[in-house]
Amino acid sequence: MTTGQVAEILGGSVEGDPQLTLNGFAPAHTARAGDLTFAENELYFAAAEASSAAAVLVGPDIPASKKTLIRVAQPRIAFAKVLPIFFPDPVYAPGIHPTAVVHPSAVVAPTAHVGPHCVVAERVRLGAHSALLGGNHVGDDCVIGDDTRLFPNAVLYPRTQVGHRVRIHAGAVVGSDGYGYVLDQGLHRKIPQVGFVVVQDDVEIGANTTIDRGALGATLIGRGTKIDNLVQIAHNVVTGEHCLIISQVGIAGSTRLGSYVTLAGQVGIAGHLKLGSRVTVGAQSGVMNHIPDGEKWLGSPAVQEKQAKRQYIAIHRLPDVSRQIDRMEERLRQLEQALHPAPHSAPQPPATPP
Repeated sequence: MTTGQVAEILGGSVEGDPQLTLNGFAPAHTARAGDLTFAENELYFAAAEASSAAAVLVGPDIPASKKTLIRVAQPRIAFAKVLPIFFPDPVYAPGIHPTAVVHPSAVVAPTAHVGPHCVVAERVRLGAHSALLGGNHVGDDCVIGDDTRLFPNAVLYPRTQVGHRVRIHAGAVVGSDGYGYVLDQGLHRKIPQVGFVVVQDDVEIGANTTIDRGALGATLIGRGTKIDNLVQIAHNVVTGEHCLIISQVGIAGSTRLGSYVTLAGQVGIAGHLKLGSRVTVGAQSGVMNHIPDGEKWLGSPAVQEKQAKRQYIAIHRLPDVSRQIDRMEERLRQLEQALHPAPHSAPQPPATPP
C-alpha cells in the first residue's frame, strides 16, 4: 500500500510523498527500507528519524521531518487500526477436517471451519465464517455466532451461547461447573450447577481462563468485554459491557459489574457484590464491599483511592513514628524520675568488730 492509501484509511494526512510504497510495519529499531513505523512521542520520533523506515505514523504534536509522515489525531488508535493492514488475520478454508467428529444434528454453516480433532456435539449451531482451530470440544446445544474463533483446545460446555466476533483463546474453558457445595452431616454435598453461560458479541477471552456456568440461570459476559489470561469468573457473575478484566483476577459468585469496569491484575472480588459502571480497582486489591459508579479503589481490603493513599503514606511513616514514640517514652521516664526520685535507702549499721 502507499502512504496515501494508509492515510485515507486512518483519516489522516500525508506530509511528504503520498505515493511512497509501504511493504511492512515495524518498530524503529528493527525497521527496514519500505517499512512504516510509529512514534507516539518525541523520544520515539527521534529513533524513527534515525531508522531505515520509509514513513512514520505520528500525532499532531510531532514536528516536521525529512521522512514522510502520516499525521493523525490519535496515534495510538491509528496504531491499532494500521496493524491489521499489514498483519491480517489468517483466513481458514471452509469445511470439516476428516478427524473432526460432528454430530448429524449439528448445524455448521457452509463457510465455517472445523479443524482437526474437534468434537461438535448434538444440536450445536456454528455460525458463518467461524472457526474451530483444533482440539475443541463444543458440548450439546451450544450456539456460536458468526466470525467467532475458538483457538486450540478451548472448550465449551453444553448450552453455552457465544455471540458474533468472539475470540476464545487456547485452553479456555467456558461453562464448567460452578463451585457450589453445602455441608451435610460432615460432608460437602455438591449443589448441581444447571445453568449456562452467555458470551455476548465482540468479547475476547484469554488463554486458560475459566468461566463457570450459573447454578441456576446464566453467567453473563457483556458485549465488548476483554478478559485476559488466567482469569476465574464464578457462577452467576454478570459483567456489563466493555469491561477490562486483567490477568489472574478472580470474581466470586453472583457478583455484578457495571459497564466499563477495569479490574487490574490479581484483583479478588468477593461474592454477591455490585460494582458500578466505570469503576477501577487497582492491582492485587481485595474487594469486600459494593462500589458506587465511577470510583477508584485500592488495597486489601480495598478502600477508596484517596483513603488508600493516605494509608500507604501512614504505613511508610511507621518506622519514624516508632522511633519518635521510643524517644518520647524515654523522656517521660526521665521526667518521672526527676519529679518522683526514688527514696534513699536507710544507712546500714557498721559491722560489729570480731
